[in-house]
Amino acid sequence: MWLGVAIQTGLLVLFAVGIYLWVSRQQRHIQLQQTALEKQLEYAAKQLAGSQHEVEELRAGVIGVGQRVLQLDTGLNQLSEQLTAQLQLLADKQQALELTDPESKIYSRAMKMVQLGADLDEIIRECELPRAEAELLFNLHQQKKQG
Repeated sequence: MWLGVAIQTGLLVLFAVGIYLWVSRQQRHIQLQQTALEKQLEYAAKQLAGSQHEVEELRAGVIGVGQRVLQLDTGLNQLSEQLTAQLQLLADKQQALELTDPESKIYSRAMKMVQLGADLDEIIRECELPRAEAELLFNLHQQKKQG
């Protein structure tokens, strides 16, 4: 009987040791998996931090480019306004010169007559222009009409 109890006790001890070894191996396996997952998590966190840094750099760059575009747009608008003002000033000066220069008046009148449909002889007679100049004005106006 003692022998039966000793065998049963021995079997129970062996069974307990087997379970203990199995549990220990499972714990080691779980610890290895946990360590691997922690390393993966650490690597992912580093990648995320790097990506966030890159996004911040890009964001700052985009803001800088946007500000530069606004500056260029403002400068372009100012240049456009200055150019328009200068063109108007030149047009005014040209008109003033045409009004004070007698020859310009003759050519302006001849051009107006061509635009109104006057023929070449009429332009020569009314504006007292040489035939070559009248033909030149007449031909230039005809090219503008065709173009």
